Amino acid sequence: MMSENLYDLLASRFPADPTAPCFLLADRAISYGEVTETTGRLATLLIAQGVAPGDRVAAQTVKSPEAVMLYLATLKVGAVYLPLNTAYTASEVDYFLKDAEPRLFVQDAVTLTVEAAQFAPLAATVPRAGSDLASIIYTSGTTGRSKGAMLSHANLATNALALHEIWEFSKYDVLLHALPIFHVHGLFVALHCAFLSGAAMVWLDRFSEAEVIAGLAQSTVMMGVPTFYTRLLAAPEFTRQTAAHMRLFICGSAPLLESTFEAFEARTGLRILERYGMSEAVIITSNPLNGERIAGSVGYPLPGVSLRISGGETGVIEIKGPSVFSAYWRMPEKTAEEFTADGWFITGDVGRLDPDGRLWISGRAKDLIISGGFNVYPKEIELILDELDGVTESAVIGLPHPDFGEAVVAVVEGAGDEAALIAQSRGKLAAFKAPKRILFVDELPRNAMGKVQKALLRQQHARLFEA
Repeated sequence: MMSENLYDLLASRFPADPTAPCFLLADRAISYGEVTETTGRLATLLIAQGVAPGDRVAAQTVKSPEAVMLYLATLKVGAVYLPLNTAYTASEVDYFLKDAEPRLFVQDAVTLTVEAAQFAPLAATVPRAGSDLASIIYTSGTTGRSKGAMLSHANLATNALALHEIWEFSKYDVLLHALPIFHVHGLFVALHCAFLSGAAMVWLDRFSEAEVIAGLAQSTVMMGVPTFYTRLLAAPEFTRQTAAHMRLFICGSAPLLESTFEAFEARTGLRILERYGMSEAVIITSNPLNGERIAGSVGYPLPGVSLRISGGETGVIEIKGPSVFSAYWRMPEKTAEEFTADGWFITGDVGRLDPDGRLWISGRAKDLIISGGFNVYPKEIELILDELDGVTESAVIGLPHPDFGEAVVAVVEGAGDEAALIAQSRGKLAAFKAPKRILFVDELPRNAMGKVQKALLRQQHARLFEA
């Protein structure tokens, strides 16, 4: 049987010339040949450490090319890669290690790579079936215990090939990589597109406006979260000329405000391509590369992905397809809850489809507010509030209320007159949708990927309407 190990697919697309650059760092370049050799040495070291096919290799390590090579080496030996957010505390990491029981836990990929130098590179990749596990990605756990989404070699391969095709990546591209690599966006979406093209990456260990603006001059594609784009727009030195070399800016991991989309186009002449994904399925939909990219929409399902809305015109998004995960690690009951009887994954996101199949997301089902018996979708109110003077960004939540059950409350990043903003919103919204209160904060709480943590806001302000 031919191996379906994801490493073989990625390595088969590396440039024929081993001196071709893979990582472009501030002070040096690392070639694809070096990546192949170091990955092979790390693979031999993993085997020497007792890592067998199917074993988990956990990594909580700073972003580096060496960390990427550890990921590739884990694939090569048929083991399962488990990336952990560098911000996790010791007690949080303890939960993941007890739950996943990794054979190896790496906290310093650079030192491990130095240790691997004494080993000969592993010649042959360990064969894997497409259904074999390649990675476990733990969800952020904003509600309840973090769940480990089990992604197979075929899940990751089919998604990577689809993205490579629809975004038209080629060997002439240079990807600006400023994302973390403990999450599907930076680890799978970005890296796999570059590897499948044999393309170089401008490699930044974190997002910095100055470094990103400098890096754009030698890049053609950038992937980012909305915060990246708002921070670029806030920098006067980010100009149309700065972005002139770029063919594509992609955004995901959190909703992109329409005002950001419009301001970015006004500044650069380019429209950000927004897409929709999650740990359990990587990328699900994308706006078209060639075609209309509409602010506020996340586009069309990827080739091979089926998508349906349950419970009416606006309802919970359910998906099916080759990139959708099989189960949550050691949580059979939770897995059963999250799939329908006919095998569709219940995303927990609420949205609607245009007649032509374009998807619009209203928010998370758990964020739905039922106020006085009426369903209120926070996204609709946020779109109104975000256009008002003094509002940088809003997060709308439902809080316990003695009369309404739940009251609509907006937590706003910015400053302004609460009564005036409520009055302005009432001019554009039905009375039951308008915020009963608006609270001002310097910064909305976000997770590592820039998503506003509404569960935390609900917790912080739970007693707002208590007498």
